[in-house]
Amino acid sequence: MVLILLEALAALVILVLIVWWTMFSGRKGGELPEPPEDDTRPPRG
Repeated sequence: MVLILLEALAALVILVLIVWWTMFSGRKGGELPEPPEDDTRPPRG
């Protein structure tokens, strides 16, 4: 029983580490800002 609980705890820790890594391993300073909209261009299409 204790072994099953330890295995479940280890799986939970691994899951939390994977989520943490994917959330906070991006660019320093966050995402790149959007380019400003330029209304002087003719519309496409």
